Amino acid sequence: MLLWRPMRTDVHQHLWSEPLVEQLAARAELPFVRLERGLTVLYLAGERPYVIDRVAEEPARRAALVERDGLDRALLCLSSPVGIERLPREQAAPLLEAYLAGALSVEGPFGVWGAIALDRPDPHDVDHALDRGCVGLSLPAGALAGSEALLALRGVLDRLEERGAPLFVHPGPGLDGPLARPAADGASLAEPLWWPALTQYVSGLQAAWLAFQAVGRPDHPRLRVIFSTLAGLAPLQAERLSARGGPGHLAPDPLLFYETSSYGPLAIAAMESVVGSRQLLYGSDRPVLEPSAEGDLARLDWGLLSEVTLRALGQPTGLAAL
Repeated sequence: MLLWRPMRTDVHQHLWSEPLVEQLAARAELPFVRLERGLTVLYLAGERPYVIDRVAEEPARRAALVERDGLDRALLCLSSPVGIERLPREQAAPLLEAYLAGALSVEGPFGVWGAIALDRPDPHDVDHALDRGCVGLSLPAGALAGSEALLALRGVLDRLEERGAPLFVHPGPGLDGPLARPAADGASLAEPLWWPALTQYVSGLQAAWLAFQAVGRPDHPRLRVIFSTLAGLAPLQAERLSARGGPGHLAPDPLLFYETSSYGPLAIAAMESVVGSRQLLYGSDRPVLEPSAEGDLARLDWGLLSEVTLRALGQPTGLAAL
């Protein structure tokens, strides 16, 4: 007799692999890594330094955490706030290659989101990532936050659409515009640690969601898009959007999906009331954030989440055999 159960997937994790850390350590300009008093410290524009726990990031330890959480799979993504994608292509290329090489070499229950340089974006960059085994492409929200930004990426988004691969929208700067320019070095040091996550991350995701509603969807009617962090709760602005002359419909887009990292029951319930439960995905943002307390994951409706995740990734729906 065959037993069946849902495939439990975390669509949003990060991994500081050794190849990526080593490439960042070789840089003289932001972003870069420095070894200080036994610590591995990441420096980036507009935010406080971040200590990378390299022991905790060992692939075997990370795989054990996936198993401990009762999950079957976790999808690894480049951390876009670091600003790698917005560097000049010649600088971004070795860092992106290090990210892909490190993430794709990890054995165990992991999949990988591809990443590309925003300087002179090329559809062949999409092919390169997908042909190496990536599940789709991740882009920083700032790269999508406006009609001109979306136009600059039309070829990339067309190629994703042609190949049936999804787009994952993560907080982070694009090339140009106010959302793309991080604060001057040190300008954020007077603010609380959580300040960027509650300001520029949220506003960037909201701007990307609004831009996609206005011009992205008409240009890419078949593109599946997953917004991280519930798109900064942008769909809750639908009534105001309509009142101010935007798209007047409130019907959820069946090809737009939202992962839940950093939000809890109140925000998730509010989003569900607008977009429906069949558009929500589970994400944790590990190691930036730890998943919900032990036991919470077991209470999720993994039958529904599994079906939604497979649909969002463009994979055959159904239950995974044991």
